[in-house]
Amino acid sequence: MKQGVESQTAVYVAMGRALAHGTTSATRFTDPTALALLPEDARRQVERARAGTPPSGLRERLARAILLKRSKGMVARTIAIDDAVRGAASAQLVILGAGLDGRAWRMPELRDVVVFEVDHPDSQRAKRARAGALEPAAREIRFLPVDFARDSLEDALAGAGHDPARPTTWIWEGVVMYLTVPEIEASLAVIERRSAVNSRLIVAYHSPALLLRIVGPLVRWVGEPLKSTFQPDAMRALLARHGFAVVSDEALPTSAERLPEDIARAAKVTKHFRIVAADRRTAAG
Repeated sequence: MKQGVESQTAVYVAMGRALAHGTTSATRFTDPTALALLPEDARRQVERARAGTPPSGLRERLARAILLKRSKGMVARTIAIDDAVRGAASAQLVILGAGLDGRAWRMPELRDVVVFEVDHPDSQRAKRARAGALEPAAREIRFLPVDFARDSLEDALAGAGHDPARPTTWIWEGVVMYLTVPEIEASLAVIERRSAVNSRLIVAYHSPALLLRIVGPLVRWVGEPLKSTFQPDAMRALLARHGFAVVSDEALPTSAERLPEDIARAAKVTKHFRIVAADRRTAAG
Protein backbone atom coordinates (compact mmCIF):
# COMPACT_ATOMS: atom_id res chain seq x y z
CA MET A 1 0.00 0.00 0.00
CA LYS A 2 1.07 3.59 -0.53
CA GLN A 3 2.73 5.31 2.40
CA GLY A 4 0.52 7.79 4.25
CA VAL A 5 -2.70 6.42 2.74
CA GLU A 6 -5.02 3.78 4.17
CA SER A 7 -5.44 0.54 2.24
CA GLN A 8 -7.66 1.11 -0.78
CA THR A 9 -8.51 -2.57 -1.19
CA ALA A 10 -9.78 -2.53 2.41
CA VAL A 11 -12.01 0.42 1.48
CA TYR A 12 -13.40 -1.43 -1.58
CA VAL A 13 -14.17 -4.51 0.53
CA ALA A 14 -15.98 -2.44 3.16
CA MET A 15 -17.98 -0.65 0.44
CA GLY A 16 -19.30 -4.02 -0.69
CA ARG A 17 -20.36 -4.94 2.83
CA ALA A 18 -21.92 -1.52 3.41
CA LEU A 19 -24.03 -1.79 0.27
CA ALA A 20 -25.14 -5.32 1.15
CA HIS A 21 -26.22 -4.50 4.71
CA GLY A 22 -30.01 -4.49 4.88
CA THR A 23 -30.40 -4.98 1.13
CA THR A 24 -29.20 -8.53 0.48
CA SER A 25 -31.41 -11.58 0.09
CA ALA A 26 -29.10 -13.49 2.46
CA THR A 27 -30.73 -12.99 5.85
CA ARG A 28 -27.68 -14.43 7.65
CA PHE A 29 -25.60 -11.43 6.58
CA THR A 30 -25.52 -8.16 8.46
CA ASP A 31 -22.85 -5.49 8.85
CA PRO A 32 -24.14 -2.27 10.40
CA THR A 33 -20.56 -1.09 10.97
CA ALA A 34 -19.31 -0.98 7.38
CA LEU A 35 -20.83 2.34 6.34
CA ALA A 36 -19.57 4.14 9.46
CA LEU A 37 -16.03 2.83 8.94
CA LEU A 38 -15.75 4.14 5.37
CA PRO A 39 -14.00 7.39 4.43
CA GLU A 40 -16.39 10.15 3.42
CA ASP A 41 -16.12 9.86 -0.35
CA ALA A 42 -16.63 6.09 -0.31
CA ARG A 43 -19.56 6.49 2.07
CA ARG A 44 -21.22 8.93 -0.33
CA GLN A 45 -20.85 6.47 -3.23
CA VAL A 46 -22.50 3.71 -1.20
CA GLU A 47 -25.29 5.99 -0.01
CA ARG A 48 -26.06 7.02 -3.60
CA ALA A 49 -26.20 3.37 -4.65
CA ARG A 50 -28.40 2.42 -1.70
CA ALA A 51 -30.76 5.29 -2.49
CA GLY A 52 -30.98 4.27 -6.15
CA THR A 53 -29.65 7.62 -7.31
CA PRO A 54 -28.86 7.27 -11.04
CA PRO A 55 -25.11 7.31 -11.80
CA SER A 56 -23.81 10.47 -13.45
CA GLY A 57 -21.54 9.62 -16.33
CA LEU A 58 -19.82 6.51 -17.62
CA ARG A 59 -17.22 6.37 -14.85
CA GLU A 60 -19.82 6.29 -12.09
CA ARG A 61 -21.91 3.73 -14.00
CA LEU A 62 -18.93 1.40 -14.21
CA ALA A 63 -18.06 1.95 -10.56
CA ARG A 64 -21.67 1.27 -9.55
CA ALA A 65 -21.78 -1.97 -11.53
CA ILE A 66 -18.56 -3.19 -9.90
CA LEU A 67 -19.82 -2.20 -6.46
CA LEU A 68 -23.10 -4.08 -6.92
CA LYS A 69 -21.23 -7.20 -8.00
CA ARG A 70 -18.72 -6.88 -5.18
CA SER A 71 -21.44 -6.54 -2.55
CA LYS A 72 -22.83 -10.00 -3.32
CA GLY A 73 -19.35 -11.53 -3.15
CA MET A 74 -18.75 -9.86 0.19
CA VAL A 75 -21.90 -11.50 1.57
CA ALA A 76 -20.63 -15.01 0.81
CA ARG A 77 -17.11 -14.23 2.00
CA THR A 78 -18.22 -12.63 5.26
CA ILE A 79 -20.67 -15.39 6.19
CA ALA A 80 -18.03 -18.09 5.60
CA ILE A 81 -15.48 -16.40 7.85
CA ASP A 82 -18.01 -15.48 10.53
CA ASP A 83 -19.10 -19.14 10.71
CA ALA A 84 -15.49 -20.26 11.09
CA VAL A 85 -14.98 -17.76 13.93
CA ARG A 86 -18.12 -18.96 15.72
CA GLY A 87 -17.03 -22.56 15.34
CA ALA A 88 -13.71 -21.88 17.06
CA ALA A 89 -15.14 -20.02 20.07
CA SER A 90 -11.71 -18.86 21.30
CA ALA A 91 -11.20 -16.30 24.06
CA GLN A 92 -8.72 -14.38 21.87
CA LEU A 93 -9.21 -13.19 18.30
CA VAL A 94 -6.34 -11.75 16.27
CA ILE A 95 -7.24 -10.04 12.99
CA LEU A 96 -4.14 -9.67 10.83
CA GLY A 97 -4.43 -6.82 8.36
CA ALA A 98 -7.70 -5.82 10.01
CA GLY A 99 -8.54 -3.10 7.48
CA LEU A 100 -12.12 -1.95 7.98
CA ASP A 101 -13.24 -5.23 9.55
CA GLY A 102 -16.19 -4.57 11.86
CA ARG A 103 -16.44 -7.91 13.68
CA ALA A 104 -15.33 -6.50 17.03
CA TRP A 105 -18.28 -4.10 16.88
CA ARG A 106 -20.96 -6.31 15.31
CA MET A 107 -20.57 -9.95 16.47
CA PRO A 108 -22.32 -10.65 19.80
CA GLU A 109 -20.43 -13.96 19.97
CA LEU A 110 -17.33 -11.91 20.84
CA ARG A 111 -18.75 -10.49 24.07
CA ASP A 112 -16.24 -12.49 26.16
CA VAL A 113 -13.39 -12.21 23.65
CA VAL A 114 -10.35 -9.92 23.55
CA VAL A 115 -9.86 -8.79 19.93
CA PHE A 116 -6.40 -7.76 18.72
CA GLU A 117 -6.57 -5.66 15.55
CA VAL A 118 -3.23 -5.71 13.71
CA ASP A 119 -2.76 -3.38 10.76
CA HIS A 120 -0.47 -0.87 9.07
CA PRO A 121 -0.32 2.36 11.10
CA ASP A 122 -1.77 4.47 8.25
CA SER A 123 -4.83 2.24 7.84
CA GLN A 124 -5.35 1.79 11.56
CA ARG A 125 -5.12 5.50 12.27
CA ALA A 126 -7.91 6.25 9.79
CA LYS A 127 -10.08 3.42 11.06
CA ARG A 128 -9.78 4.39 14.72
CA ALA A 129 -10.81 7.95 13.93
CA ARG A 130 -14.05 6.67 12.39
CA ALA A 131 -14.71 3.80 14.83
CA GLY A 132 -14.95 6.05 17.89
CA ALA A 133 -18.71 6.39 17.63
CA LEU A 134 -19.33 2.63 17.41
CA GLU A 135 -20.23 0.50 20.43
CA PRO A 136 -17.93 -2.52 20.77
CA ALA A 137 -19.50 -5.98 20.83
CA ALA A 138 -16.24 -7.59 21.98
CA ARG A 139 -15.14 -7.57 25.60
CA GLU A 140 -12.10 -5.53 24.63
CA ILE A 141 -10.43 -4.25 21.45
CA ARG A 142 -6.68 -3.74 21.39
CA PHE A 143 -5.11 -1.96 18.41
CA LEU A 144 -1.63 -2.98 17.27
CA PRO A 145 -0.08 -0.68 14.62
CA VAL A 146 2.35 -2.91 12.74
CA ASP A 147 4.24 -2.22 9.53
CA PHE A 148 5.09 -5.80 8.57
CA ALA A 149 8.06 -4.57 6.54
CA ARG A 150 9.67 -2.96 9.59
CA ASP A 151 8.01 -4.06 12.83
CA SER A 152 7.95 -7.32 14.78
CA LEU A 153 4.52 -8.96 14.87
CA GLU A 154 5.64 -11.13 17.78
CA ASP A 155 6.78 -8.17 19.86
CA ALA A 156 3.57 -6.28 19.12
CA LEU A 157 1.37 -9.20 20.21
CA ALA A 158 3.40 -9.81 23.36
CA GLY A 159 3.34 -6.12 24.23
CA ALA A 160 -0.43 -5.98 23.81
CA GLY A 161 -1.00 -8.88 26.19
CA HIS A 162 -1.75 -11.70 23.77
CA ASP A 163 -1.48 -14.97 25.74
CA PRO A 164 0.13 -17.80 23.70
CA ALA A 165 -0.96 -20.34 26.34
CA ARG A 166 -4.65 -19.79 25.52
CA PRO A 167 -6.38 -20.79 22.26
CA THR A 168 -6.53 -18.03 19.66
CA THR A 169 -8.59 -17.58 16.52
CA TRP A 170 -6.58 -15.89 13.79
CA ILE A 171 -8.24 -14.17 10.80
CA TRP A 172 -6.03 -13.47 7.79
CA GLU A 173 -8.71 -12.34 5.38
CA GLY A 174 -7.37 -9.98 2.73
CA VAL A 175 -3.62 -10.03 3.16
CA VAL A 176 -1.96 -13.26 2.00
CA MET A 177 -2.43 -12.54 -1.70
CA TYR A 178 -0.43 -9.31 -1.27
CA LEU A 179 2.55 -11.05 0.38
CA THR A 180 5.45 -13.05 -0.98
CA VAL A 181 5.88 -16.65 0.17
CA PRO A 182 8.81 -15.76 2.51
CA GLU A 183 6.68 -13.00 4.08
CA ILE A 184 3.81 -15.45 4.57
CA GLU A 185 6.16 -18.00 6.12
CA ALA A 186 7.54 -15.39 8.52
CA SER A 187 4.08 -14.52 9.83
CA LEU A 188 3.09 -18.20 10.05
CA ALA A 189 6.15 -18.84 12.21
CA VAL A 190 4.89 -16.23 14.68
CA ILE A 191 1.36 -17.64 14.55
CA GLU A 192 2.72 -21.14 15.20
CA ARG A 193 4.71 -20.04 18.25
CA ARG A 194 1.74 -18.15 19.72
CA SER A 195 -0.98 -20.75 19.07
CA ALA A 196 -2.02 -23.10 21.86
CA VAL A 197 -3.82 -26.36 21.15
CA ASN A 198 -7.36 -25.73 19.80
CA SER A 199 -6.35 -22.47 18.14
CA ARG A 200 -7.83 -21.84 14.70
CA LEU A 201 -6.34 -20.07 11.67
CA ILE A 202 -8.69 -18.73 8.98
CA VAL A 203 -6.98 -17.66 5.77
CA ALA A 204 -8.40 -16.19 2.56
CA TYR A 205 -6.12 -16.80 -0.40
CA HIS A 206 -6.07 -16.91 -4.19
CA SER A 207 -5.60 -20.00 -6.30
CA PRO A 208 -4.14 -19.47 -9.81
CA ALA A 209 -6.73 -18.07 -12.26
CA LEU A 210 -6.92 -16.14 -15.52
CA LEU A 211 -9.12 -13.51 -13.85
CA LEU A 212 -6.16 -12.43 -11.74
CA ARG A 213 -4.45 -11.19 -14.90
CA ILE A 214 -7.22 -8.58 -15.10
CA VAL A 215 -7.48 -7.85 -11.39
CA GLY A 216 -3.71 -7.72 -10.89
CA PRO A 217 -3.03 -4.47 -12.78
CA LEU A 218 -5.96 -2.76 -11.05
CA VAL A 219 -4.75 -3.45 -7.52
CA ARG A 220 -1.16 -2.71 -8.55
CA TRP A 221 -2.39 0.72 -9.69
CA VAL A 222 -3.64 1.50 -6.15
CA GLY A 223 -0.30 0.39 -4.71
CA GLU A 224 -1.26 -3.11 -3.55
CA PRO A 225 0.09 -5.62 -6.10
CA LEU A 226 -0.81 -9.32 -5.95
CA LYS A 227 2.22 -11.45 -5.02
CA SER A 228 1.10 -15.00 -4.28
CA THR A 229 -1.28 -17.78 -5.31
CA PHE A 230 -1.59 -21.33 -3.98
CA GLN A 231 -3.17 -24.55 -5.08
CA PRO A 232 -5.19 -26.08 -2.20
CA ASP A 233 -2.67 -28.91 -1.72
CA ALA A 234 0.15 -26.41 -1.44
CA MET A 235 -1.78 -24.36 1.13
CA ARG A 236 -2.56 -27.51 3.12
CA ALA A 237 1.14 -28.44 3.16
CA LEU A 238 2.17 -24.90 4.12
CA LEU A 239 -0.19 -24.80 7.10
CA ALA A 240 0.80 -28.33 8.16
CA ARG A 241 4.45 -27.27 8.32
CA HIS A 242 3.36 -24.69 10.90
CA GLY A 243 1.27 -27.03 13.03
CA PHE A 244 -2.21 -26.50 11.58
CA ALA A 245 -4.46 -29.21 10.14
CA VAL A 246 -7.01 -28.11 7.53
CA VAL A 247 -10.64 -28.49 8.62
CA SER A 248 -12.18 -26.98 5.49
CA ASP A 249 -10.95 -25.31 2.31
CA GLU A 250 -13.60 -24.07 -0.10
CA ALA A 251 -13.71 -21.84 -3.14
CA LEU A 252 -16.12 -18.97 -2.60
CA PRO A 253 -18.66 -20.29 -5.16
CA THR A 254 -18.86 -23.54 -3.19
CA SER A 255 -19.55 -21.70 0.06
CA ALA A 256 -22.13 -19.56 -1.74
CA GLU A 257 -24.12 -22.60 -2.88
CA ARG A 258 -25.68 -22.62 0.60
CA LEU A 259 -26.91 -19.05 0.12
CA PRO A 260 -29.71 -17.49 -2.00
CA GLU A 261 -29.45 -17.96 -5.76
CA ASP A 262 -28.45 -14.39 -6.61
CA ILE A 263 -25.51 -14.56 -4.18
CA ALA A 264 -24.45 -17.96 -5.50
CA ARG A 265 -24.64 -16.73 -9.09
CA ALA A 266 -22.52 -13.64 -8.38
CA ALA A 267 -19.89 -15.71 -6.56
CA LYS A 268 -19.24 -17.92 -9.59
CA VAL A 269 -16.77 -15.41 -11.04
CA THR A 270 -14.55 -15.71 -7.94
CA LYS A 271 -13.55 -19.36 -8.26
CA HIS A 272 -9.99 -18.32 -7.41
CA PHE A 273 -10.95 -16.93 -3.98
CA ARG A 274 -10.68 -19.61 -1.29
CA ILE A 275 -11.17 -19.66 2.47
CA VAL A 276 -9.35 -22.25 4.54
CA ALA A 277 -9.88 -22.99 8.24
CA ALA A 278 -7.19 -24.99 10.03
CA ASP A 279 -6.88 -26.06 13.67
CA ARG A 280 -3.93 -26.55 15.99
CA ARG A 281 -4.43 -30.06 17.37
CA THR A 282 -1.10 -30.75 19.04
CA ALA A 283 1.31 -28.71 21.11
CA ALA A 284 4.50 -27.35 19.58
CA GLY A 285 7.63 -29.44 19.75
